[in-house]
Amino acid sequence: MNKKEAKERIEKLKKEIDYHRFLYHVEDKQEITDAAHDSLKNELQKLEEENPEFITPDSPTQRVGGQPLEKFEKIKHSKPMMSIFDSFTENEMFEWEERLKKIIGPSSKKIEYFCELKMDGLAASLVYVGGKLTKGATRGDGVVGEDVTANLKTIEAIPLSLRKINLSDIEKIGIEKNKAQTILKAIESGTIGLRGEVIMTKKVFDELNKKYKKEGKNIFVNPRNAAAGTIRQLNPKIVSERNLDFFVYSLLLGEDNLLDNHEQEHELASILGFKVLSQNKIEKSLSEVIKFHHYWDDHRNGLPFECDGIVVKVNNLHLWPVLGHIGKGPRYYMAYKFSAEQVTTKVLDVVWQIGRTGTLTPIASVEPVFVGGVTVSHSTLHNMDEIKRLGLKVGDTVILERAGDVIPKVVKVLDNLRDGTEKVISRPKKCPICESNVEKASGEVAYRCTNKNCYAVNIRRLMHFVSKGALDIEGLGPSIIEQLVSGGLIKDISDFYNLKKEDLLLLERFAEKSADNLLKSIEGKKNVDLAKFLIGLGIRHVGEETAIFLATKLKVKSRKLKDLIKLVQEYGAEDLEKMEDVGPIVARSMFEWFRDEHNLAILERLESHGVQIIIEDNLAKQENSKFLDKTFVLTGAMSKLTRDEAKAKIRELGGSISSSVSKKTDFVVAGVEAGSKLEKAKNLGVKILNEEEFLDIVKG
Repeated sequence: MNKKEAKERIEKLKKEIDYHRFLYHVEDKQEITDAAHDSLKNELQKLEEENPEFITPDSPTQRVGGQPLEKFEKIKHSKPMMSIFDSFTENEMFEWEERLKKIIGPSSKKIEYFCELKMDGLAASLVYVGGKLTKGATRGDGVVGEDVTANLKTIEAIPLSLRKINLSDIEKIGIEKNKAQTILKAIESGTIGLRGEVIMTKKVFDELNKKYKKEGKNIFVNPRNAAAGTIRQLNPKIVSERNLDFFVYSLLLGEDNLLDNHEQEHELASILGFKVLSQNKIEKSLSEVIKFHHYWDDHRNGLPFECDGIVVKVNNLHLWPVLGHIGKGPRYYMAYKFSAEQVTTKVLDVVWQIGRTGTLTPIASVEPVFVGGVTVSHSTLHNMDEIKRLGLKVGDTVILERAGDVIPKVVKVLDNLRDGTEKVISRPKKCPICESNVEKASGEVAYRCTNKNCYAVNIRRLMHFVSKGALDIEGLGPSIIEQLVSGGLIKDISDFYNLKKEDLLLLERFAEKSADNLLKSIEGKKNVDLAKFLIGLGIRHVGEETAIFLATKLKVKSRKLKDLIKLVQEYGAEDLEKMEDVGPIVARSMFEWFRDEHNLAILERLESHGVQIIIEDNLAKQENSKFLDKTFVLTGAMSKLTRDEAKAKIRELGGSISSSVSKKTDFVVAGVEAGSKLEKAKNLGVKILNEEEFLDIVKG
């Protein structure tokens, strides 16, 4: 066989193999046996080995990569992967529909819904450029995920190349010709995205657990954890062996609504070679949606995969921008969860867990019980008030409830089953870690350890400093931090910057490369955004929003920490309190923190290690900013950007955000479903902007 013949044979084999992949995974048909299918793959592999110049990334032989990765790179999604709001009752669903109708207006008499079974797996995003798979990522925080392309390529249900389709294929699903032409062009030569769920079926889960048990390996707890853990394996060969599956639930074709309804997204995804759930269905009314939900709640055990509810979506895509988003989730979606799973178990003990601010939280140790897909041996009890409300005692038989990802909770005490051996649960008098006194703050339900240097509090404080919301230092997980503390290498947050390679190499799990990577990561966080720095300090009552506000209001003009200390100390508690949105509690907390000798010593050591705050960019933006010293209040929801995105734009241009309207408010930005804040703004004569007006000002 010459080169030309080999190339032609390779192309034919690739098409034939992909044809049978499509039949098996998408249409649930099989024209040839598994052995025949493997024979085609073997022939292709042999030909490619003999003619490596003809190997392409979309070849079926390229599903499993070579060397394992060292770590996953971060990848930003082209469009955020939104959270979904949960509903558990029929009333909550009808309330949701009423909110939709208020926004849509007179045309809302008939809302059509697309109902999807909510598979219990791992959300993933795929990107195809020119019809070829180029990127695959986990959801992450919704904005940035991890690049797991190599692992996703091992899943047979994910095509490496989109199926070749023509104009008539797109028109058949109800798309008019002009739009169909634009869609076809995007598919063939542009960029399209797909979102879906990576799952492990119950059958595969059972087979793997039997195999692993026989081999003496750890078995999986449930299919969801198995799927999520598999996708985060650094070696694609391991992923390939676990036979994961993938179903599409969303298709991205650009900014414009090229499709008319959500059902068409599923139909087009299927035509392009992806699996979509056959159980998904359009319902003409919410009453029909509820029937669909109840049917699958009763029949979910018969499904080949784990399912914890349905996702209900407004089918008309043209209504999505009208309905917009609220917080991190869209209004046009709602997850209608199946009934929570409840089991009975016995409370063996109550232990008190301590947080970074010294707050003690009661945790019930219970007899291990399988509920909601996991074996549960602990349940939070929140606080002493909740224990009193339940009338709970150690030794009680209780009803434990878990729905989806919700933390297991005790919902009822079966006091008729008591035998007299039960023990009353008393509030903690001593810290369980350092044995210091515990006191209850005035006006609060929480109890706190009074020792500022408590080991447990310090561990939580250190973890908070390096967390994503604060300095985001990679490589410093809880176990590493505990190892560093127990090894005497760190006592407070300043010690992170004093770590030496030779010290790290003495610890378990540290080799040359991992030690170098950690030190490089720490070194990269010596220049810190002021707001992130304030968050990382863990000042009580100073959360993200307050820290961002303070970062803009404190008028810091130097990168040096000593100048930050001096500036904050120049303010009295009353001066801080006068700042809008600060209030007496935050003011007092800031005032005290920056006058505490222990805290000031830590800041001095941080500065000696070269830690500085980043302020130039903010000052430069604010000097000529149209929003300088302007206070904004946001109310209602916007369709073109999220609340967080709007706040970010205001801050970038020198403005600040307030949660309440007053005479000092300069602008109220009113989205749809604006409430009492809008009325108050009108009464006070505050300038009101709608979303379009706000964006016009931002764009200049």
